[in-house]
Amino acid sequence: MSLKHAILVLLETEPSSGYDLVKHFKSRLGYFWNAKHQQVYLQLKKLTEDEWITFKAHSQSNKPDKKVYEITELGRKGLGDWISQPVKPNKINDALLVKLYGGHLTSKDNILAELAAHKKSHESVLENLLNIENNYLELNKDKQAHYLLPYMTLRRGIIGEKAWLEWADEVEKTLSI
Repeated sequence: MSLKHAILVLLETEPSSGYDLVKHFKSRLGYFWNAKHQQVYLQLKKLTEDEWITFKAHSQSNKPDKKVYEITELGRKGLGDWISQPVKPNKINDALLVKLYGGHLTSKDNILAELAAHKKSHESVLENLLNIENNYLELNKDKQAHYLLPYMTLRRGIIGEKAWLEWADEVEKTLSI
């Protein structure tokens, strides 16, 4: 997958400014696809040059014009082609797992302290995801049906965070023996 496809998926959902896209990455896709501000704007420029997206400039008082991007038919075709192709399963690089694997080189207290910090982060993410889920569940049935597949990605995140926290509890118990 590439950043361009993530941007196209967001723009297919709704036209957005670059600023809005960055916000969406932080609040929506950011749980499973990260993009930095600079990367998004570089990709928007390339997608515009390739005619996969277009934009309209909107004047703002006391601010530079805001560009609102939309996916074009060419972009929809490219996105459709990509969606119809299989993707490779993800491989992870997790420094915490490497540290745990080599944990015999440090103290249990060191590992437990780092694990506790990671747990706080995962608990915070889980709380955010559960809040998003509550917002989804409060939607009327038509809106829920419209957002069903994004909701399934949310469920994957919730289940993944719960599983991670369960695993962390197991590691803590194992190291406390």
